[in-house]
Amino acid sequence: MPTAYLPPYDLLIIGGGINGTGIARDAAGRGLKVLLVEQDDLAAHTSSWSTKLIHGGLRYLEQYEFRLVAEALAEREVLLAAAPHLIEPLAFVLPHERHLRPALLIRAGLFLYDRLGGDMTLPKSFAAKLADTRWGAGLQPRFTKGFVYSDARVDDARLVVINALDAQAKGAKIRVRTRVTRIRRESGLWHATLATGDGRASGVTARALVNAAGPWVGQVLDSFSGAPIQERIRHVKGSHIVVPRVHAEDHAYILQNADDRIVFIIPFHENFSLIGTTDVPVDDFEHPMISAEETEYLLALVNSYLARPLAKQEIVWTYSGVRPLYDDGRGNPSMVTRDYVLRVDAFPGPPGAGRAPALSVFGGKITTYRKLAEAALAQLAPFFPGLKPAWTRNAVLPGGDLPNGDREAWAARLCTSYPQLPPAFLRTLAKRHGTRAQLILGGARTPDDLGRNFGAGLTEGEVDYCIANEWARTADDILWRRTKCGLAMTPEQRTAVASYLAGQSGREGSA
Repeated sequence: MPTAYLPPYDLLIIGGGINGTGIARDAAGRGLKVLLVEQDDLAAHTSSWSTKLIHGGLRYLEQYEFRLVAEALAEREVLLAAAPHLIEPLAFVLPHERHLRPALLIRAGLFLYDRLGGDMTLPKSFAAKLADTRWGAGLQPRFTKGFVYSDARVDDARLVVINALDAQAKGAKIRVRTRVTRIRRESGLWHATLATGDGRASGVTARALVNAAGPWVGQVLDSFSGAPIQERIRHVKGSHIVVPRVHAEDHAYILQNADDRIVFIIPFHENFSLIGTTDVPVDDFEHPMISAEETEYLLALVNSYLARPLAKQEIVWTYSGVRPLYDDGRGNPSMVTRDYVLRVDAFPGPPGAGRAPALSVFGGKITTYRKLAEAALAQLAPFFPGLKPAWTRNAVLPGGDLPNGDREAWAARLCTSYPQLPPAFLRTLAKRHGTRAQLILGGARTPDDLGRNFGAGLTEGEVDYCIANEWARTADDILWRRTKCGLAMTPEQRTAVASYLAGQSGREGSA
């Protein structure tokens, strides 16, 4: 283990998903010296494999999770204002299946959903006629009535990245593809050995540790804790399929199933529909993949609603993520709470090991990550006298400082400022980067000024920006996390991006 250490950090955060980056941002903004390490890419695991929703969780009302739903609905408003380029309102249509839930029960649930979070800017729910209206687009004609309510969707991986950007702007150090190989508590400090993929090792110390390792939270806790783990973790796999767009309207569907689960059909990147998710308990969470049974489950459910059935051959992409849920003892994986639990461990280990605290994060959902970060800092506050107060509630995330919070107006301004660039390209760039799109466009006058066009609107200029500013290293980082351009590319185009990235090694700017 290296013997030379830099001056100690206040926080060493393990895990570069939404919870880790959210805590890093909050802590750095309160004046703490923060180091975040992630063994792979930012959002490489659970945080980029979600259903891409910022929502209260309508179905959680049936599980009496009123506090979680209320907090999530309130956070939906906060995040809509903080990142209007990445998060946008979305209408959801719930076709009524009489034999599954009575209409009066649905009305009552939606009435509560509209009001639990306090004052809401999104439209209230209402009953709707589906037959021969846009609300029933793509559905079988047997669905004549339904309900419409509001939630929001998000580019989940980019939300992680902009939290890391804000953390870095406030002084945090972000290190990707860096693994903690050894950690111990000694004389009031955490001593950690960090190793990069090329074998380089370094030592760091920190006054406190945050274990936000997602599915690996238990493994990390085992590596340093001298006490038996009391909390149990349920690893639940959620899989999604992506197909050509099932209808031309802008709304999503929430579909009920006889097993009491729900599945979403969500408009996805202009020409596609995202369908998910499943809930499957798993023990192996290193490389989750959709199973044949999950594929059949999703297709069977959506085909019981859609006028034109989908065939397996129409699936253009699948992805799976493992949610590390706090085990509340419920047998059905779909019923296990999505709420978060924080454990602060200040005194394990042999006598004299010191009081350096470790906070471990169990569970949680992307919608409530900011509140989770606030709660984590509240738990750590006794160890940092003079810690600055909470600040993120009214703070805009990088790229989100759009004039009047209007993404369409911002895209229109870009079209005016760059008249020789394709409007569709500029609108997409505005969605991905908000006001930071100008850092990519710079003084470009024509498409050639942005370098090579790899396809699907991905230019050399944007790739270079992601390498220099957003910790991107590989083609997967670019194609599936910083953008979703890989979805509309040919295999040859994706290979060309990989070849370009291979030639750019050593140019990283944000590491």
